[in-house]
Amino acid sequence: QVQLVEPGGGLVQAGGSLRLSCAASGRTFSSYTMGWFRQGLGKERERECVATIRWGGGRTDYADSVKGRFTISRDNAKNTVYLQMNSLKPEDTAVYYCAADALAFRVLPSRTSREYGHWGQGTQVTVSS
Repeated sequence: QVQLVEPGGGLVQAGGSLRLSCAASGRTFSSYTMGWFRQGLGKERERECVATIRWGGGRTDYADSVKGRFTISRDNAKNTVYLQMNSLKPEDTAVYYCAADALAFRVLPSRTSREYGHWGQGTQVTVSS
């Protein structure tokens, strides 16, 4: 059974920075694309893909809304994926989830939530104006 644990999150002022981490256990972490998703208040059915990083770590992808501000990275030796968030805006306020691809060694990382078979519990990020 795959487990994803996300400590972190919190309250930060606009323009500030925050780093999220997600520790994985239960399978070969390095074989799977990892993604960060977020779900804003009142958007129960909409989970936006923020960033993905392929299993080898060499390919990343970002939502247009966070390009140039967020950076996804992974440390396969520590089974951990990170999301560095800079220049935060109030509209970044959401519950952030890390997720692990359901398929190993997927060539083109997906930004579709249904392609991810395992999810963290979510962590609240609040950006005040």
